[in-house]
Formats: sequence, structure tokens, C-alpha cells
Amino acid sequence: MISNDEFCAALKDRGFDFVAGVPCSFFSGPIDQLTRDGLYLAASNEGAALAAAAGATVAGHRSAVIAQNSGLGNLINPLTSLAQTYEIPVLVFMSLRGWPDPTKDEPQHAVMGTATHQILDAVGIAHVTVPAAADARAFGAALDRAVAEMAEGRTVFVLTEKGAIAKHESPVADPGGGLSRLEVLRAIEPVVAEAAVISTTGYTSRELFGATGSKEHFYMQGSMGHAAAFGLGVALRTPDKPVVVLDGDGAAIMHMGTMSSVGASAPANLVHLVFDNGTYESTGGQATTSHATDFAAVALGSGYATARTCRTLDEVVDGLATALRETGPHLLHVHVASTGTSFSRATAAMTTRDIRDGFAGRLGVQEPPLDA
Repeated sequence: MISNDEFCAALKDRGFDFVAGVPCSFFSGPIDQLTRDGLYLAASNEGAALAAAAGATVAGHRSAVIAQNSGLGNLINPLTSLAQTYEIPVLVFMSLRGWPDPTKDEPQHAVMGTATHQILDAVGIAHVTVPAAADARAFGAALDRAVAEMAEGRTVFVLTEKGAIAKHESPVADPGGGLSRLEVLRAIEPVVAEAAVISTTGYTSRELFGATGSKEHFYMQGSMGHAAAFGLGVALRTPDKPVVVLDGDGAAIMHMGTMSSVGASAPANLVHLVFDNGTYESTGGQATTSHATDFAAVALGSGYATARTCRTLDEVVDGLATALRETGPHLLHVHVASTGTSFSRATAAMTTRDIRDGFAGRLGVQEPPLDA
């Protein structure tokens, strides 16, 4: 196993002084240390991380990216049309979720876990794999191989197996007097009794399922940042059904452009609720950039009918009830604390197809067209 100190020292010894990324629990330790050292940029998504690193490289600095392979799709466009086209060498550390055995990870990682190496081969990207048993010497050798490739103007991936890098021990969560997300979910369940509910990946979906046990909500695992777009499609094609999207601050920031699509298409039946705890809680508590983002202002500027920020339970319940009665789209920005969760993912009790079909039934669809 490679310690956090060994990981960061290996980078610094080879002249890397800029790292951009999107959190993954596999890299929680290095991200924490690089952040404290002032070398880490919290990017909105994986593609933006690569573009930022490419910019830093052209500015004369040796740069790297940290991401997980579930976000490889976000990264492909700037990889192929920016880094490769302009011959800008960047080092990409990517965790191998769902590899080598996809049955030992969550279902949302199965496809990319088995396809990551082949995708990189298909687009001509050099890569080295760091196995779980690797030590600091093996890691250094992998970096030296990568740096040699970079010297030829090529971007290189260092693919990292689970357990290769020591995890960061997150401090015990401090509620800090803020709302509990679980408390909010329990309070709003009666309010959304007639609505179609979509919850974002991470602890929000875990807690929604744990609190309600409903088999008719759509619990999104993976597809980070796309809960709002999924809900938008639902809302536009079931206009008589209220649709409530339960989002997170990091997820909303990852694909914030969807808010413009929501405003432009103006679904009257959509309520977008963003839980904001300022962290990527399920990957180790790394900070998001929500402290610099006014979600209500973004929503209003994007064309939402209303937007309000809620700090008390009564404000959330009253705001949601009002939004469901009035013509939307509406946004509720809800400040919550980072408290961790004791709940398992919904897929511990249901299959992904069960989730899909249960939600379709909530919409009144008996036979989804994809099964026709």
C-alpha cells in the first residue's frame, strides 16, 4: 500500500505542482494533503479538471488530474479534442471502480469497470495500472514510465486499483447546528406523497430509501450531476404529475448547465431541491465550491419561476408545499449539515431494474417502452 505522504512526495519529486480533480474515496488521502498544500483545484467535473490541468501545463507547470473511472465519459471530450489534439501532456490518476471483478462493486460501476482499459486503448492513450499490492517503489516506477511518455507530448493515465493507496480517515462529522438531511427527508415525505421523486447519487438516495422504504422513488446511483436532467425529461413528458428532484450541491455544480435547460423549457410541474452541506460527503468529505455559489441566484438567472433558500425545517416543508401548488419550475436551496449516514444503498434491497420499474409505475407506466 502507498501512503498519502509517499503519493504526494512522489508527485512533488517529479515536479508536479498543480492537481485538479473530482473526489474519489480511493484518493481521499492524497486529495486532503494536496489541498492543505495549496496544490489542488476542486473542479466541477472530470472534463473541467483535465482542461484546467492542460491550461496549467501550457502555462509551464507539470500538472495532474485525479478522478474515478465512473467519470471517464466526462473526460473523453477534452482528452481527445484538447490534450491529444494540441499534444498537451497531463498525468491522470484514475481509480478503477468495478475492476477487476465488477460483482464486488456497486452496479453503477460494472460497465465502466470492465471497459476502462479498452476505452483508453481505443483512443490511443498510454496507461499503466497500479495494483492493490503495489508499494512506494512500484508506484514510483509507474510514475517514471508515465513521465517518460509525457516527455513525448502525450497524456498518460495511471489506473489505480482499490486498496493501492491509503484512505484518509475523515474526522467525525460535526452537525454544527445545521439541519439534518435525514430529518428533512422524513419531514417532506408526506408533502411529496403524490409526486414522482428522483434522488441524486450518494447519501441522499441512501437516506431517502432508508427513511421511506419506498419502491417507487428513483434512487440514482452513479450518473453524478444528472438527477436534474433525468427529472427534466420526466417532467416534460408527464406534465400532469408533480416531479421533485432531490439534488446535492456537488452534483448540481457538476452539470450546472442543466439549470439553464430547466429554465428554458419551463416545466410547470418540476421542483428542484438542492441539499447543500458544502462537501462531497460520501467520498470522504472533500469541500465543494458551493460556498462561492448562490444557487437561488443561478436558478432565477436561468429562468426558474421561483427560488428560495431554506435554513429551517418549517421553511423547507412550507416552501416545498407552496412550490407544488404553483406553476414552476422552482428551486429550493436547503442548507444541511454533514452528519454521515448509517443507511445502505437502495440496491442492497432492490435491483436497478426494480428501481426503474417501480418509478415507472409511479408515473402510471406499466410497460416501459425499452422493454417492448
